[in-house]
Amino acid sequence: MTETPIKVLICEDQELVRAGYITIFSAQPDMEVVGEAADGRAAVEAARRLCPDVIVMDIRMPILDGIEATRQLAGPNTAAPAKVLVVTTFNVDEYVYEALKAGASGFLLKDAPPAELVNGVRTIARGDSLLAPAVTRTLIGHFADRLRPADTPRPARDAVVRALTPRELEVLEQIAAGLSNAEIAAKLFITAETVKTYVSRILAKLQLRDRVQAVVLAYRVGLVSGSD
Repeated sequence: MTETPIKVLICEDQELVRAGYITIFSAQPDMEVVGEAADGRAAVEAARRLCPDVIVMDIRMPILDGIEATRQLAGPNTAAPAKVLVVTTFNVDEYVYEALKAGASGFLLKDAPPAELVNGVRTIARGDSLLAPAVTRTLIGHFADRLRPADTPRPARDAVVRALTPRELEVLEQIAAGLSNAEIAAKLFITAETVKTYVSRILAKLQLRDRVQAVVLAYRVGLVSGSD
């Protein structure tokens, strides 16, 4: 039985770049480009109309930038968060931080090889985040103070603690520290498959889409800090 192709929406203001993406993704047997948009507002409208599996989003776009468009489509108050892969020419921590905070599932540079872009879409389509643990560790640690405001209410932390078992809390703390499943398994003396099961339970219990959101939440409620 043929699998349903991954529906991709391309949001990019430069026509040549947009055409390049369309060519790359349309050539994949497991992908279908269902639409394109040249500005952020059109991106939001197209995403809501077409319901793509993955949105490839540029940051710098007219009318509405890619970060705000991502926030509207995948932000914390979104009923059905979209899966957004942010692609930009700007290799700046600030942009990565803002994109992830807005709800993006991953981040790539425009000069990434086509194979990496294709793999990025597949990774996000299956529900994984596109940030290596080492990148997560550096990035989130750098912006920990902003992720965890000084006035974060204690009840927010308590709610997370109540929702998880002690072992799940341990795993969440290790995820937030930037450890991979294999590293967590070695540290807690359990199998990688068991870690994977714990991660799935944590995401389900806290209603989080992926590991990136889990990291952000852990910092935001004060389970971990940049100095941990």
